[in-house]
Amino acid sequence: MNSHVVTISRFLIDEERRHPEATGNFTSLLHDIALAAKLIGREVNKAGLVDILGAAGDENVHGETVQKLDQFANDVIYRALDHTGLVACMASEENAGFIPIPDKFPAGDYVVIFDPLDGSSNIDVNVSIGTIFSIHRKISDGERGALEDCLQPGSRQVAAGYVLYGSSTMLVFTSGAGVHGFTLDPSIGEFLLSHPNMRMPEPPAKVYSVNEAYYRRWTTGQQRLVSHLKNEGGFGSRYIGSFVADIHRILLQGGLFMYPSDDKNPSGKLRLLYEAAPLAMVVEQAGGRASTGSMDLLDVEPVELHQRTPIYMGSRAFVDLAEAMLAEGGG
Repeated sequence: MNSHVVTISRFLIDEERRHPEATGNFTSLLHDIALAAKLIGREVNKAGLVDILGAAGDENVHGETVQKLDQFANDVIYRALDHTGLVACMASEENAGFIPIPDKFPAGDYVVIFDPLDGSSNIDVNVSIGTIFSIHRKISDGERGALEDCLQPGSRQVAAGYVLYGSSTMLVFTSGAGVHGFTLDPSIGEFLLSHPNMRMPEPPAKVYSVNEAYYRRWTTGQQRLVSHLKNEGGFGSRYIGSFVADIHRILLQGGLFMYPSDDKNPSGKLRLLYEAAPLAMVVEQAGGRASTGSMDLLDVEPVELHQRTPIYMGSRAFVDLAEAMLAEGGG
């Protein structure tokens, strides 16, 4: 290993030293999340070889069929964090309610909200999938947290990030001072700093990402926006259909990601707490913008654990354009 190689452990320790008041708890929490990512990544990479593909026969709180690998990822993250003494409670896209730390373990001051395996419908076709996580500080008086600890706006996040399980496994996160990407080197089992201080490029790629199969269900404003991007704006279209993968590409190249509301999903489809808010923090820390189409996404006050939201994320100028055209065109 040469002297320029920086592991995630070394990076976190170096960051901690810049803050003399730090207790080391936050560093330990990110270590635990990174460990969970390694375990999930290992199973994702060999999923085609073992009996971990396909539906488990249950439905999650959203009425979606739970994939076996979803369940595995959910359990891995929970078990990586439940006993550490760092976390008061958790919330997962796969669970109906918030999850207090069991009484047999000590509780801490952090709240972890996560989507254990985003894009799981792509598992069987070997398209990139990911894990999304959000970290808040506990604000309630309860030792093991309360629902209000999870229902905080994205602007209060202490940290957020995602893990992309693709041709390589990458962990990308922000703690409010820039965005940093780490790539897993399987030969040594370590995440290595590969993308320090990630910034969305200027000028950005003129690319939009949206599922145009739903065009007829969109509002007039959304239809006008996409028509403008294609016909007058000179934009190209790139859509993977895996939220983490689409945002990762836009983070590296620039562009505009959209998952608008439509006739079937008037409040949007993606979840505010598990998907939208964490990646909004990452995008904004990288110089971009995240919006519901009418307001900053990080300012949305959650009212329920599994709340949905329309999403417009990417290069700042493109999100501004989307907001302006949606306002003109009736949403």
